Amino acid sequence: MDPDGVQLGIKALPEALAIAKELDLDLVEVAPMANPPVARIMDFGKFKFDEAQRAKESRRKTVHVGIKEMKYRPKIGPGDFDTKTRQVGKFLDAGHKVKITIMFRGREVYHPEHGKRILDRIAEQMEGVAKIEAEPKLDNRNMIMVLAPDKRARQAAASREKNQHRNEKPPTETAEVPSAETQVPAERVGTDQVVEAASEEIASTEEG
Repeated sequence: MDPDGVQLGIKALPEALAIAKELDLDLVEVAPMANPPVARIMDFGKFKFDEAQRAKESRRKTVHVGIKEMKYRPKIGPGDFDTKTRQVGKFLDAGHKVKITIMFRGREVYHPEHGKRILDRIAEQMEGVAKIEAEPKLDNRNMIMVLAPDKRARQAAASREKNQHRNEKPPTETAEVPSAETQVPAERVGTDQVVEAASEEIASTEEG
């Protein structure tokens, strides 16, 4: 193949080398297992540089997903619970898995239901953000649960929110119509005024 990827057909090695030399380029074997082997005329130095740049860019864009841990106590207070749970949500938003550990002390280990209740609360608050990857289980004096980001749930929630905003229409402005109490009645001439005006007209005629 030439530098543009155009097939040049089957060439003997000396002829292919001569063509590459004439173009001041390199002859690089790209498919040695093919029959016959496939070679391409290219700038091998530039090719290696471009490959290294692509690999570097790929590594830069790669998200390193790790597992974070958040520890709770069975008798944790509401403030600490909310603070730790918000941090769990941040870890999940960043794409990390989170290991939730309930640490029992002394005789607390004989009441694992208290730890299970806390894990259930955390899972409930993370609903739509995460899914339970490892169900709660006892591990010596600890109870452990693992949460993982739920991409499908996030996409579904984002889609629902987008549709909701799309269906919302701004309120239509309507001109205010005065109520019957605020309307000013048109002036009308009363019957007495009509009779009085007619009498004056007759009197004037008689005097004339």
